[in-house]
Amino acid sequence: MRARPAPSRCRRPRRAAGTAAVEFALVFPLLMFIVFGVIEFGTALYDKAVITNASREAARAGVVLKSPPMTSTQIKAVAANYCQNKLVTYGAAATCTYPGTVTACATSGNPLTVQVSYTFNGLLLGAIIRPFTGPLTINASTTMLCE
Repeated sequence: MRARPAPSRCRRPRRAAGTAAVEFALVFPLLMFIVFGVIEFGTALYDKAVITNASREAARAGVVLKSPPMTSTQIKAVAANYCQNKLVTYGAAATCTYPGTVTACATSGNPLTVQVSYTFNGLLLGAIIRPFTGPLTINASTTMLCE
């Protein structure tokens, strides 16, 4: 009497031969959507930090004691340079706007407020979601006292 070989645990029945490929084909688009979503969210969060730092740098440049003090145009130029050098735009122009009025420091102790705004475009998902939600506008504001 011959002993029968033990059945292999790795062996699949013939009916399940292509199920792994079909399951992967169904899950792969969802996985890529999640990966691109994480990348887009990370980029938007980074751009928020850049906009915040741009307003902070411009406000700091405006309040530092200088003779003559910086004009509002020079203060906006500091923020614009920071935006152009640091924003992740995926090849588009880095355009920061300044919704509020920036008034240069006249006397010591007066507050100087710099507001910076940026419309985030995104890479792929931003273009897909934008018709439903509208543009994503990132805002930052910094107030410092003049020295």
